[in-house]
Amino acid sequence: MISSVSELNATLEPTGFGVTSYVANKRLQVISLADETIEAFEKVANDFPVQALEYKPFLRFAIAEAFDKICNHSLGVYLSSILHDRNRGGFFLKFDCAATKAADKKALVDLQVQLSTAISHLIGLPNFDSMGGKYYARFTVQNIDTSDSYLRQAHRRLELHNDGTYVNERTDFVLMMKLIEENVEGGDSLLLHLDDWQDLEIFCNHPLARQSIQWGAPSSKNIHYKTHHPVFFEEDKDGKPHMLFIDQFAEPKNRAEGLYLYEMGQSLEAEENCFNVPLPAGSMLVINNHIWLHGRDKFVPHDGLHRELLRQRGIFAK
Repeated sequence: MISSVSELNATLEPTGFGVTSYVANKRLQVISLADETIEAFEKVANDFPVQALEYKPFLRFAIAEAFDKICNHSLGVYLSSILHDRNRGGFFLKFDCAATKAADKKALVDLQVQLSTAISHLIGLPNFDSMGGKYYARFTVQNIDTSDSYLRQAHRRLELHNDGTYVNERTDFVLMMKLIEENVEGGDSLLLHLDDWQDLEIFCNHPLARQSIQWGAPSSKNIHYKTHHPVFFEEDKDGKPHMLFIDQFAEPKNRAEGLYLYEMGQSLEAEENCFNVPLPAGSMLVINNHIWLHGRDKFVPHDGLHRELLRQRGIFAK
């Protein structure tokens, strides 16, 4: 696996996109798709309608291959290199929506679903999303919400967490794409790299750090079983920890576990190295789920608030 941009540059130049570092945190890489890349992808995407992508799993790999070909087969290599690098492990992908020829809002959203499908299948294989009933989920955030989890609740902060805590599939990556937003102020994505968490050693070396804990989910997730795993469930090749934590779905069996999880959540929410990432419509965040924690800042109340997001979660390519 190529592990650095300098090593990549010696073997393969990026074609059809640029790579820079995010201003607020140099670990996060910014992938900027050129206008001509989006225009070329839009032509290719006509051969892969969204319904066909949903019905025929092999087409998802075909659209990924077609997109990578536009970029001289450099995009997949770059994205995988970033995600597998402990010091980076995430990217913010953006393009100018004005560069597309989508005739209406539905056509533009379809293009975004197609683009996210190509990206996810360049880096791995998305899991079946029980909440969405497909390999991806789409959900909205509005001013008023009556759901059974914090995901859609606009007026509170969605705390830092990892995805995949309550499912029995491995969740190596998370892809989050903003499709539509109206009357939105606030609601930035929140990110914290595990190695920037100043209290990591305290909680990673705690007696309960590698003790199995029970995790469950509310009914809206459509998962009807419990899972059991430690918060620090494995280490990478260099002996650094991978994390799997979410405060809402942990089910501690005693006071010791409860206080450990409570204090961990308090530490994460107080961490000054957490940073905001505003996501324009059409952009996406893709992170290594086991070395980045993510969340969402609260929104400013507005009767017409509407945001639609797309999510894919899965495993890295073998």
